[in-house]
Amino acid sequence: MIGSLTCFPPLTKDAAHLLCGQLHSYSSVTRPPCCYLNKTLHLLAPSIFSGCPPCLECSSSSFPPPGFPGFFQVPGICCCCGALRPRFKRLVDNIFPEDPKDGLVKGDMEKLTFYAVSAPEKLDRIGTYLADKLTRDVVRHRTGNVLIAMEALDQLLMACHSQSIKPFVESFLHMVAKLLESGEPELQMLGTNSFVKFANIEEDTPSYHRRYDFFVSRFSSMCHSCYDDPEVQREIRVAGIRGIQGVVRKTVNDELQATIWEPQHMDKIVPSLLFNMQKLEDVDSRIGPPSSPDGDKEENPAVLAENCFRELLGRATYGNMSNAVRPVFEHLDHHHLWDPNEFAVHCFKVIMYSIQAQYSHHVIQETLAHLDVRKKDSPRVRAGIIQVLLEAVAIAAKGSIGPTVLEVFNTLLKHLRLSVEFEAGERRGSMGSVNVSTSTKDNDERIVQNAIIQTIGFFGSNLPDYQRSEIMMFIMGKVPVFGTTTHTLDTSQLGDLGTRRIQIMLLRSLLMVTSGYKAKTIVTALPAPFLDPILSPSLMEDYELRQLVLEIMHNLTDRHDNRAKLRGIRIIPDVADLKIKREKISKQDASFMKKNGQQLYRHIYLGCKEDDNVQKNFELLYTSLALITIELANEEVVIDLIRVAIALQDNAIINEDNLPMFHRCAMMALVAAYLNFLSQMIAVPAFCQHVSKVIEIRTMEAPYFLPEHIFRDKCMLPKSLEKHEKNLYFLTNKIAESLGGSGYNVEKLTVPYVPQVTDEDRLSRRKSIVDTVSIQVDILPGSNPIDNMVSTTTEEITFEALKKAIDTNGMEEQEKEKRRLVIEKFQKAPFEEIAAQCETKANFLHDRLAQILELTIRPPPSPSGTLTITSGHAQYQSVPVYEMKFPDLCVY
Repeated sequence: MIGSLTCFPPLTKDAAHLLCGQLHSYSSVTRPPCCYLNKTLHLLAPSIFSGCPPCLECSSSSFPPPGFPGFFQVPGICCCCGALRPRFKRLVDNIFPEDPKDGLVKGDMEKLTFYAVSAPEKLDRIGTYLADKLTRDVVRHRTGNVLIAMEALDQLLMACHSQSIKPFVESFLHMVAKLLESGEPELQMLGTNSFVKFANIEEDTPSYHRRYDFFVSRFSSMCHSCYDDPEVQREIRVAGIRGIQGVVRKTVNDELQATIWEPQHMDKIVPSLLFNMQKLEDVDSRIGPPSSPDGDKEENPAVLAENCFRELLGRATYGNMSNAVRPVFEHLDHHHLWDPNEFAVHCFKVIMYSIQAQYSHHVIQETLAHLDVRKKDSPRVRAGIIQVLLEAVAIAAKGSIGPTVLEVFNTLLKHLRLSVEFEAGERRGSMGSVNVSTSTKDNDERIVQNAIIQTIGFFGSNLPDYQRSEIMMFIMGKVPVFGTTTHTLDTSQLGDLGTRRIQIMLLRSLLMVTSGYKAKTIVTALPAPFLDPILSPSLMEDYELRQLVLEIMHNLTDRHDNRAKLRGIRIIPDVADLKIKREKISKQDASFMKKNGQQLYRHIYLGCKEDDNVQKNFELLYTSLALITIELANEEVVIDLIRVAIALQDNAIINEDNLPMFHRCAMMALVAAYLNFLSQMIAVPAFCQHVSKVIEIRTMEAPYFLPEHIFRDKCMLPKSLEKHEKNLYFLTNKIAESLGGSGYNVEKLTVPYVPQVTDEDRLSRRKSIVDTVSIQVDILPGSNPIDNMVSTTTEEITFEALKKAIDTNGMEEQEKEKRRLVIEKFQKAPFEEIAAQCETKANFLHDRLAQILELTIRPPPSPSGTLTITSGHAQYQSVPVYEMKFPDLCVY
């Protein structure tokens, strides 16, 4: 063999076969067989192979010297051993044409695919070999061969789905990473396309060790591409977004790939998507006609980024929601997108509609937490965050909002107080100087406050009824009332003006919460713990607060949407034209009015007497009376409402509160409008005739007693009301006569209406508690109240007494005179005298109460005995059990 090689340079076929046989003797050696063959050939014929350059595969001879036989000349392989190379390498080499422009050799690619499917254990080696070739081609900028290699990899990846594909995937991802690392946009997009194809493959078994950290970083950086050519820049950004979408699809369904939700990945993915979503208008202006049937959606980075963002959020679970939402806040903060906040609102609409409904409250919690973090920022930034919260709440309120209801309201009310505090602080800091910037800040704070109120109102109006009742109680508990500490908002630093502002803001919030609330019974809408607090602000000196309270009461009592038909105070010619909707009063409502009706009448009566009332106040008071008539009036309530109306008329005539003439005439007009409405609602002809006659006379002789005239801008007011004739007034005896003939019990009509005294006058900071007529229930001239009571019971019944009882006019005059004397006494008498008199009464009552309790309540007997003190020593006298006397209820 040595001689043949030495003497005959061209090897014969038999010699070649002989050498091949020697090759197999090295089967147990780990080195590649071609290395030993080449070494053997060098030893046997050094003169032939001395000029061969080193082989890349085995560091031996590669190219044959001149005159070397063509038997070993196989293009693209180690020519010295080409015929003996592994089959997978030969199949891989065959797919590359001589000219890369010709593209992949399809016939050889089919052979390679068939071989890979038939021998899946060779996939690992095929992938490694292709990766090495692609690495060399990338370094040498052989783009054509790179394209062919990636096309071959894609086809192999799509064709093979066995368990042996895992090692091949590692080689594939290594090649994709090489392409993404290159600086050529064409190769980057090529690698992205291959990765997207791989991401769409569903693997049978999960991967325990595969990580996508590099791809997340690289695709995110591609989303921020700043390439000089706008078209190339857009293509790179689209490729980056598609790559992120591929990573999301590949990882979120794999339970072992939870690392994708870690903050270091979300902090790259989410801002990259938001950055492209933000460029919607700019991108749209650059995009030309669509090049594919899908249109601009496939080429628009903003639309593609939004779809990817929706897909990401739709796959998020409760534990991952925070990591997905938190980068959104950071992006909006860093890019100053809260003012204006159109993009921020759009982002959170996408979030709320993309996540699962049961996780909505988590986004709201994150927004509230971010609002707390940014509480010291500019008002417009806070307003932008609150507006975003409003949009989120508007969507979440339709689904499940879970335990965050009270948290939302508590946080919003806290920021409402902060806003008012900031506004009050700025105002105090600018006193004495004209500061334009301070005025601007005040207006900005008003924007914040209005945004908070809208959010509270919208959230509350979308809650179920049982939760809305709780929220109404919750907000009402926050309203500060002068003289009490029951509210939970700290207003000590706000002063009177700031506290008033807080009251208005909270009542406006409550007004929006109660909007559209329709309870089946009035007890549900106005429970006892809520009724007292809501009526307290109706006695405050601020007319705006009283208006808000009345509007809230209208929302709660108007269960048939009649309020719009009653808008505006006027004389209605025919109430039937309004088509009022009403139902028969239920037993629950009748019981409520019997228990709380006097409280409602009292607040309406006292509200009419406020000297700062404007037209809107009178209109709302008229609507309140009308709604009570429609929703809650039975025969007893009708009588009480007439008594209230007559008492208002008498108060306007007598003017015990020294009201201006406009307010007195306005009260007369209010009474006329209401009695006209009431008479037509109960449809008693005689009553209607009396009311119509009085209104007709007023139209001719005293038009300022009618709402259509008194509330005009230029209305002539009278100088006094004492000279008017009785036919201008509604008379109690005429009303009693007309209603008595229709079966009404009119006995109460003869008793003038007097509101009861409560602590609300003091708590609501009225000017003086003696301003109310109800003070007449206090001590009358005489000794003590018990003696007075006894004297009244022992009074003789004579003819003169009966005559006086029948003379109602005289009784009315006496009652008015008594009221006047009592009010004058409490207005003019020294405070010490009044205090002493009240103290005497209190002591007397306490003494009598102690006597009664001592007689009725005794300690029970004890077997241990009773304590007696003799000669300064305490002694116990035991009582036998059989001698003890127990109450009957304790013996069985």
